[in-house]
Amino acid sequence: MIDAKPAAAPAPPLWPALIAMTSLQALVSLALFAPGSVAPRAGLGIEQLSLFSTAAFAVSLASSFWGGTLVQKAGSLRVAALCAVAVCTGMSLATLGHGWALLGAGLVLGLAAGPETPASAALLGRLVPPEQRAMVFSIRQTGSQIGAVIGSLLLPPLAVGLAPSSAYAAVIVCALIGFVCFERLRPAYAVTISAMPDLGLKQRLQLVSADRRMAALAIASIPFSGMQVILNTCFVSFGTSELALSHVEAGWVLASAQGAGLIGRLGWGAVATRLRSARAVLVVAGAGMAVCAMLLGVWGPVMNRATLVVLTILFGLTASGWNGVFIAEIANLANPGRVAEATGAVLTASFLGLVAAPLLVALLTPRVGLGGSFVALGLLAAAGAAVLLMERCHARK
Repeated sequence: MIDAKPAAAPAPPLWPALIAMTSLQALVSLALFAPGSVAPRAGLGIEQLSLFSTAAFAVSLASSFWGGTLVQKAGSLRVAALCAVAVCTGMSLATLGHGWALLGAGLVLGLAAGPETPASAALLGRLVPPEQRAMVFSIRQTGSQIGAVIGSLLLPPLAVGLAPSSAYAAVIVCALIGFVCFERLRPAYAVTISAMPDLGLKQRLQLVSADRRMAALAIASIPFSGMQVILNTCFVSFGTSELALSHVEAGWVLASAQGAGLIGRLGWGAVATRLRSARAVLVVAGAGMAVCAMLLGVWGPVMNRATLVVLTILFGLTASGWNGVFIAEIANLANPGRVAEATGAVLTASFLGLVAAPLLVALLTPRVGLGGSFVALGLLAAAGAAVLLMERCHARK
């Protein structure tokens, strides 16, 4: 199956597909960050959260790499429905509460987190002309922020007022609704093709390594992704342990950061469209998240509440706002008809950051605290921005 109608048929409408793919990302984001949102009430430590995240994104690394083939065989909206099933299964395991169940939940959620971006890139890449991709992909990438904001605002009160299992149950209900909607929409965007391209491991890696610009994107995305996942996963614990915030207050501050990330995904997309330079936008975002992480890690505990909220908002604007421009740039650099494969291959590098960052934080936090971990990740993000800047300067020569 592929996500386009034959040339002779009218093009299917963009907005239903965009809403569906944005909702898919919101659902996966809500599930991935649910344990972090309920951690203080559920008694989950940084080590358990890190293990959950590592498990989820380790599986995501593999499933994103092969996601392009799955999308071509099954279609984007069928893949979306399968992702909703994985979310239901993962959250059902999480309701059991103990460590091994949470680890199992992470492993299952990785099957949803990996393919959802290649599925969206393949579908939207065929429906949107190149000059509009930065904006449309940025709108789609707001799904991560929508899911995180909903989780930060609603899941902590559910966990405190009822039980952590009630928060996981709410995610399951959302996944069931998503499954029904994706399946109902699927026939409008899928047709059968007679042959599939045979792309082996070597060919997939060449999609990235053969293009210097694509390789720079892949390298920079490693620390950028790591910074984003730690902000989303560990901030509530950081707020309650080192910033003197209550559980619900920490959720509200994180929700403010995620709301800023949502605005950032739209704003960065608009800026990239106007400047016609997604690379410059990514450099600015990388430098911004590095500065915010280091300031928060060093001076966060002594900041007054207003300054802390403003800094966290700026942190979310950069660390959670860069993805739409990033995905759009991959789609622009990829050969026609290879968007899903290229996206999956580049995201393999991104998921390395998602896997490594929780492990790094678990290693550093007992020694330097969560604040020190944020400083270390800030330095790595600055290095990622430098890679993009050097590649951009090289391209101008």
